[in-house]
Amino acid sequence: MNNVFKYRLKELRIEKEIGQVELAKVLGVSKGVISLWENGLREPGMNSLILLAKYFAVSIDYLVGLE
Repeated sequence: MNNVFKYRLKELRIEKEIGQVELAKVLGVSKGVISLWENGLREPGMNSLILLAKYFAVSIDYLVGLE
């Protein structure tokens, strides 16, 4: 995965006006995990990508910068 994901995630989260804690609850992960993703220090697994795509109503391709 490239660095596009971290920017898209933060952008989508801010557009939806939710914090890292709220997004973490939706996904069933810790706030720290969201922070690691947004800072490009970790990458989400497939299950998390699917949940993110559904939550934000975007494609996984969009999330990872393929479109």
